[in-house]
Amino acid sequence: MAQKRIHLVCRGRVQGVFFRASTQREARRLGLTGWVKNRADGAVEVVAEGEEDQVKDLLAWAQHGPTTARVERVDTRWRSYTGEFSKFQIVPD
Repeated sequence: MAQKRIHLVCRGRVQGVFFRASTQREARRLGLTGWVKNRADGAVEVVAEGEEDQVKDLLAWAQHGPTTARVERVDTRWRSYTGEFSKFQIVPD
């Protein structure tokens, strides 16, 4: 299976609802590396790398996020895999 990288911007009620911590937990469960952070515009940004099927699983999860979130839209960009990350972490604001 191919290694893939995805860049997501999740919009809606996604800050203050444990979206970053839940994303980190889900990404780690899927064996992905990368990061998640809050953006100043109220969105949450995610960069994740790993096996294509697991990256697709994270994308599917991000469409709804944790139960406390209300995801209205997920802007998705597929990128070339770089292998630059050693783990999945929350980036401070």
